[in-house]
Amino acid sequence: MSTGESAGTGFSTMRGRDYPAIRQFTVFLENRVGQLLEVVRRFEGSQVRICALSISDSSECAFARFLLSHPEQGREILERAGLALIESDLIGVELPEDSQPLLRVCTALLQAEVNIIQAYPILDRPHDRPAVALMVDNIEMAQETLASKGFTMLTEHDLVEEE
Repeated sequence: MSTGESAGTGFSTMRGRDYPAIRQFTVFLENRVGQLLEVVRRFEGSQVRICALSISDSSECAFARFLLSHPEQGREILERAGLALIESDLIGVELPEDSQPLLRVCTALLQAEVNIIQAYPILDRPHDRPAVALMVDNIEMAQETLASKGFTMLTEHDLVEEE
């Protein structure tokens, strides 16, 4: 493999572009009143909107998962707050017009032997269509499978509100 200047290899990153994945930020919170509000308020005054939210809690702690309209700026805000943070790639999928759209998504992924680890709705409706965020055990296979079956994948750009 040639690495010279004439090799024609681009070095642009996939994140923040039209790579068909969206970033999830998982924040560890103490399980006490007002903790979620404190995190949500940190985005006040910024262009960052929460596009999807999922919370898993136990008696002692909680994990808040966010999809953000501007993930780079959102990460900076969360890091400046000193919050314990995990970043993961998820798939955003528009749900098809069908009486059982989730059945179609799940069936396609099962046929490809891809497991869904997490799933939750996207609050903003890109393209005025309902959509779901999925964490899967094989993101590349899931993207390839869903695209080949005609599903529309969302990118981070789809979560930015056009002005």
